[in-house]
Amino acid sequence: MLVCISSLKKRTYVGYTSNLKNRLKNHNSNKGAKYTKGNKWKIVYRKKFLSKTKAMSYEYILKHDRKKRLNIYNNYK
Repeated sequence: MLVCISSLKKRTYVGYTSNLKNRLKNHNSNKGAKYTKGNKWKIVYRKKFLSKTKAMSYEYILKHDRKKRLNIYNNYK
């Protein structure tokens, strides 16, 4: 999970990737997802999976469970 460090709002981003370092670089250089453009992001949570299917299932859970994301966000601070 990424947290926006250039905005005063609590903004988070969740996404699947096989190359975390490259994904973060793309987001911070305005080449990532539309939602992330124009902001600087920092990794605050990551989890490794053995299969893409399991990773994407967990991504779906995080994207739809605002309480879980907020809990991760608050533990970061």
